[in-house]
Amino acid sequence: MRLGDLLIRAKLITEKDVARALERQAEHGGRLGDNLVAIGAIQPKQLEAFLRRIPGEPADIRATGIDEIDLMAMLLKLIYRDRLETTRQFIDAIKLPYHIVLDLIQMAINRNLLQTLGSRYSDNPIDLSYTFTDSGRTWTLDALSRLRYTGPAPVTLEDFSEQVSLHKLTNELITFDRLRKGMHGLTFDDSMLEQVGPALNSGRSILLYGPPGNGKTSTALRITNIFHDVIYVPYSVIVEGQIIRIFDPSIHIRIDPTEIADDPEVSIMRREQYDARWVPCKRPFVVTGGELTLEMLDLRYDETGHYYEAPLHVKALGGTFIIDDFGRQIVSPTHLLNRWIVPLESKIDYLKLHTGKSFSIPFEELVIFSTNLEPEDLMDPAFLRRLPYKIEVGSPSLESFRTIFKKESERQGMELPDDIFNLIVDKLQNEKKMDFGAYMPRFIVDQVVAACRFLDQPAHYEPRFIEYALDNLRVKTKATKGPTSARVS
Repeated sequence: MRLGDLLIRAKLITEKDVARALERQAEHGGRLGDNLVAIGAIQPKQLEAFLRRIPGEPADIRATGIDEIDLMAMLLKLIYRDRLETTRQFIDAIKLPYHIVLDLIQMAINRNLLQTLGSRYSDNPIDLSYTFTDSGRTWTLDALSRLRYTGPAPVTLEDFSEQVSLHKLTNELITFDRLRKGMHGLTFDDSMLEQVGPALNSGRSILLYGPPGNGKTSTALRITNIFHDVIYVPYSVIVEGQIIRIFDPSIHIRIDPTEIADDPEVSIMRREQYDARWVPCKRPFVVTGGELTLEMLDLRYDETGHYYEAPLHVKALGGTFIIDDFGRQIVSPTHLLNRWIVPLESKIDYLKLHTGKSFSIPFEELVIFSTNLEPEDLMDPAFLRRLPYKIEVGSPSLESFRTIFKKESERQGMELPDDIFNLIVDKLQNEKKMDFGAYMPRFIVDQVVAACRFLDQPAHYEPRFIEYALDNLRVKTKATKGPTSARVS
């Protein structure tokens, strides 16, 4: 991943800026970042702050913070599992720079664990091939029996904690226009956005509450579109000799390179600028609902592999963690909140290894509780006080309801006549005794379209179709039921 790609993905510059900077670089030389500053594409302070958050490559084995024998074992296990042959393949698998991999190879050769086969593909030393000796294969199988983790080299807990602190959500300033753009497609009054914006900028926890079907979950989901920063997620972390897997492709969205090549291809023989043990990603976004248990917030130890899988809220560090349908989990709200009270208050979380060793990590993420239940029935005043932003997502106003209805009608190629809208409002309020819900327009429109499709008619509104839809929206009460023409004998 090159600097230009990262800056583009963070929306600090554009592809045109990179193209202009490359033209200047071809004429005047220098680094891409300096040329971007020279053409006014980015301010020096912005660039410096961005570069400071990029994890630097370790200069040598000692700088990795990992014992050299452990690193050599990780490399040999990768070679064994994936049947790797060349130095180039070793580098790509363990994600360490060329000079460190060379040192590990030499260590293995000196211990009669690897032997050189020479170069099969080119004269480039990066393509030298190696194979196991008999003792090397035995040594590697023994190492696998003790720890079956095979993957990129881990980073230290200290480096991980420092990187988490560098990627705070509060590094990004959310403006009203940026929030409105991120919430595109949802209909809210400005007052709602004016409450959400300061909450996001604070980085503190948020409680979204109100009746179902008015956009609490949709609002929370749209937050992922608002933050632009690139963050760096390690493949794994080593703590007290134990490996914890962090990077999860199902959660972490890797930043892919753009089409523009902003620098000449960097030779793998040279010292790279960025540490490949970290994956540049968008800010993560994790949603959990009624299935959440207290055990899911602890490290999960793999008895077979002898390594750990990080819990969901650790994988969400630097991003957003949503507890949807709060209060409907198997675990009681009180017990769940007791687990969160320290992280929410101090921004530090504590995890425990199966050995009994505890350790702390920064708790830098936005936690959103979303519930249809009454907040005061879920938690006592002490817990409510620890949720500094409590935002009610209530029923839409009449005008907002009309706006949503028009959008949904247009989605199906229909016009919404005033008399039809007034009929729907009258029946909802007077016959069904229901408050407006943001979910209702789509439900009613889809029901009308289904009726028209069944009758082989173009999609359009008719009072009887509205009646069918509203009956499906809420069953008739005994007081409103009329005679039926169908009986079951």
